[in-house]
Amino acid sequence: IEGEVENPVTLTWKEFLALPQTISTSDFHCVEGWSVLDNKWQGVRIQDIEALVKPRPVAMAVTFESADGYTTSLYRTELAGDDVMLVHRLNDKALEEGWGFPVRLIVPNKYAYKSALWVTKLRFTRGKELGFWEKRGYSDSADVWKNDRFRR
Repeated sequence: IEGEVENPVTLTWKEFLALPQTISTSDFHCVEGWSVLDNKWQGVRIQDIEALVKPRPVAMAVTFESADGYTTSLYRTELAGDDVMLVHRLNDKALEEGWGFPVRLIVPNKYAYKSALWVTKLRFTRGKELGFWEKRGYSDSADVWKNDRFRR
């Protein structure tokens, strides 16, 4: 976890699991039109990550990088919810590889392309950066409740 923070950190798996753990139930929405309801996630809230690294006042967004090179970025205000987490468990079981093992981001009020799989790095930035799908025409806001799927 790096960038515009006072306390950059590299966490081992054991250190990540030692952070405050939260359980949250939320729905998961794909831009293709399907949803999976009432998922029980366990992981670390982004709020708790921020308490650890202490973002500088200029840090307005976070870019998430994945093991496969995928990226997405969200404003810190979009990450402030109690249900926005880096998760490692789904429905009381460790995440499966296809669901993002060992760690994925979950942002319930955004389409799933904002919930990056296989997260390896968080970079706090001064502004939002377009990620993989946003560069290819998908909406940067990805707001499920506004059906905001594609850039206009």
